[in-house]
Amino acid sequence: MPASAESGKPAGRHGHTFPFAPFAALVVLLVFACAAGAAFGSSSVSVGDLFALVIGGEIDPTASNILMNVRLPRVGAAVLAGSALGCAGAIIQGALDNPLASPNVIGINSGAGLAVLLASSLAPRTWALFPLAAFVGAVATAALVFAIAMRAGSSKIVVVLAGMALTALFGAGMNAVLIIDPDAYIGASGFLVGGLSGVQAQSLAFPAAYIAVGFIAAVPVASRLNTLSLGDGISHSLGMNVPLARMASLAVAAVLAGAAVSFAGLLGFVGLIVPHVMRAFVGHDHRLLLPASALAGAGFVTLCDLLARVLFAPYELPVGILMAALGGPFFIFLVLRRWGRDAW
Repeated sequence: MPASAESGKPAGRHGHTFPFAPFAALVVLLVFACAAGAAFGSSSVSVGDLFALVIGGEIDPTASNILMNVRLPRVGAAVLAGSALGCAGAIIQGALDNPLASPNVIGINSGAGLAVLLASSLAPRTWALFPLAAFVGAVATAALVFAIAMRAGSSKIVVVLAGMALTALFGAGMNAVLIIDPDAYIGASGFLVGGLSGVQAQSLAFPAAYIAVGFIAAVPVASRLNTLSLGDGISHSLGMNVPLARMASLAVAAVLAGAAVSFAGLLGFVGLIVPHVMRAFVGHDHRLLLPASALAGAGFVTLCDLLARVLFAPYELPVGILMAALGGPFFIFLVLRRWGRDAW
């Protein structure tokens, strides 16, 4: 049961006790995923090499080069993208009161992706501009979806359909940019499906700063989402400006999702799957759900990226394809489970 917005106490799955066990398990999972992602791959790097690098011991120069310039930046990118998208998905579902909503489902990822490709075409090699462009595209898309939903009565199906329509529209825009300017984005094929191949450490600095700002802004948003979960009528009676609170929450989600899209591409379904799973372990209190979704999302993307690299070795599958293979059936499951339960 969600905690009262006025209680001031973190509510876990069982009353008001902080769920230490799930969070400890998530930290262990994340550490394991990071270690595995750094140690395993097509190149010969052992766990011993990774341990030697961590403690500052003797390490083969080739192994050191692989770890420092390939594996660790990629693991860092997976952690950043997964944590941002997991947290953004939990915020969007809470703000819209829609279990089917996520950054890719309502078009935020596609809006951010189109903005990144436009920025790359108009100002190539300006890395600092990409996260800002992604944020602008994501916020504009979130505002558009919210406006459509408000105009149509805020029904859950309208949000999903509007997001699907915008995703198709922005997808056409991205393809148009790439046809007109094929060199707009190096590795555009991987960007369109979502992938972390070739990520460099220096390209993560600006997105990491945006994601850090998003996480800081998510702290006060969590309490507002708890209030919104009580219903619009009660939230309004408590003095909350409901439309403004929803839009502010979506803006924070747009910062997180847009920053992730700027370097990971259109990575989908993380924000859909992870919050649903985390509610089963930490409950519906967003003060617990948001950090749990961030930790779980980081571990989930890191493990999926590892599987995408090793399952088809020596070939590498973009992690976005694996995510779609997992997320598509999960989305269908959610639709079938809720069909007839809600007034669509």
